[in-house]
Amino acid sequence: MKGGLPMRSLAVDTSTATAGIAVVDEKGLLAEFLIKDMKTHSQKLVPMLKELLGSLKLTPGDIDVYAAVTGPGSFTGLRIGVTTIKSLAYALDKPVAGITSLDALANAAVAAEDTVVCPIMDARNNQVYTAIYRPQNGMMTNQSGYMGLHVSELVKLFEEKYENVRILFTGDGVLLHRDFLKIELNDRCLFMPDFTLQQMAASAAKLALLRHTTGESMDQTELKPFYLRPSQAEREYAKKQKIDNDTQCSGG
Repeated sequence: MKGGLPMRSLAVDTSTATAGIAVVDEKGLLAEFLIKDMKTHSQKLVPMLKELLGSLKLTPGDIDVYAAVTGPGSFTGLRIGVTTIKSLAYALDKPVAGITSLDALANAAVAAEDTVVCPIMDARNNQVYTAIYRPQNGMMTNQSGYMGLHVSELVKLFEEKYENVRILFTGDGVLLHRDFLKIELNDRCLFMPDFTLQQMAASAAKLALLRHTTGESMDQTELKPFYLRPSQAEREYAKKQKIDNDTQCSGG
C-alpha cells in the first residue's frame, strides 16, 4: 500500500497474434483488453492503453510499475511491446519489470500439486518454446529452464524425467500439437481451455507487481526482449557470412 492506496501495475503483451494490456492492484485484476489482429500491434497498442486507463479513470502516473512480456515470441511484436513500455516508463520515471511469456502462461494456469505445467509456444517447424513448472507456495516455479526444442524431444523429456506425472499444457502450441501429445502421452495430458491459450497480460501484471513489492523491479534501460534463438534475419545473415567465409578459405 502507498499512502493508503493499493499499488498498481500495468503490463502489455505483444508476443503473439493477440495483443493484451492489463492493470492489476494488490486485490486483483482491474481491467484487461485483448485483441487478435496480427501485424497491427504498433497501431493498436497505445490507443488500447489510453482507453483502458480512461475506463479505469486512471492516468499513466497512477501506475506504480510498468511491465512487458519480453518473450520468447514474435520478434517484431516483442520489440513493439518492450519499446512502448520503456518509453512510457522513462517519461514517467517509473520502474519496470520484464516477464517472460512462459512465466506468464504458467502462472495463468491452475494445476494440482501432483501436476506439472508446461506452456508451449509455436516456434515453427514443429519446434516449441517451453519450460516445465511445478506449483509451489501459490506460484509456478520453473523446474527446467527455458528451452527451444522439437515437440518430439519434449515428449522424450517427459518420458525420461517426469514418468507418471500428469502434465497441464497451455500456450498457442497446444492448437498445433494437442493430437500428437495425446497420442504420445495418453491420459497424462491435460489442456487449458482454448480461449486462455494466449492470455498473458493479466498474469504478467500480477508477476510484475509481486516483483516490484519484493524489490525486483528494474530501471527502464534494463528492459529488453528475451530471445531463445536468433531471428530469421539473423540466422540468414549468419548463414551468408559462413558461405562467404567458406568461399574465401577455398580461394573462390
